[in-house]
Amino acid sequence: MTSGMFSFDQLQFRYEPFPIGMARPLMDAGLYREFVNEFPDVDMFGDLSVVGSKYSLSEKTNRRGYQQLVHTRPVWKELHQWIKSDAFIKDVLQALEERHLELGYKMLSPGRRVVRRISKLAKGHFRSTRGRLGARFEYSMLPVDGGHVLPHTDSPGKIVTIIVSILGDNEWDPAFGGGTDLNRPRNPEYSFNRLNRQGRFEDMEVIDTFDFQPNQAVLFVRTFNSWHSVRPMQGTGSGAMRRSLTINIEERH
Repeated sequence: MTSGMFSFDQLQFRYEPFPIGMARPLMDAGLYREFVNEFPDVDMFGDLSVVGSKYSLSEKTNRRGYQQLVHTRPVWKELHQWIKSDAFIKDVLQALEERHLELGYKMLSPGRRVVRRISKLAKGHFRSTRGRLGARFEYSMLPVDGGHVLPHTDSPGKIVTIIVSILGDNEWDPAFGGGTDLNRPRNPEYSFNRLNRQGRFEDMEVIDTFDFQPNQAVLFVRTFNSWHSVRPMQGTGSGAMRRSLTINIEERH
């Protein structure tokens, strides 16, 4: 199924201990080159985040620079408009349902709703039988010299996370690492993590890794045990960055 700028035709999942999968290729090669060429420089980002050694640029962090990008650069403007649309959320949920992952969110027909409600729908407020969903994305960078993201499960309001690799041809040395690890706590008492406390690498067993490769998306459903991380990368002395877009579908109140 093709969804706007992305194609989920090649999306394949593993279902235990939580649903996580990969789609590759994710988009047309020409469009992907635009994503790579137009990715923001490091000086547009702020400080490293508390979840690890990661730079973030989003509507929540470094908002001014983010707004400048999504309003002035055509490829990011198009992506922003699409991610904020009901069509994006609907198509992602459909791709999940086709793979036996029904999350219980269904689009409600406007019917006889008041004009104000219809207006909200037109602006991208996806109203479902379980509440209202919205989507957002951030630009992320991790330095390959030790950059990492600590084990966590994502905040309770998130429903789906999509991690899009932004990687030029012949740019990446697999020896850096940088894959998205699927974790299981060594102590089962810590399996339940609905409130998204951070874990430690030494307390986790890595049961699968989705390697960092170009033109792909790692997609997972947020659950009470959706432990994932990026282990410290091994590019000592290198100035290279692990660049990605992180897209979240989440509940809005």
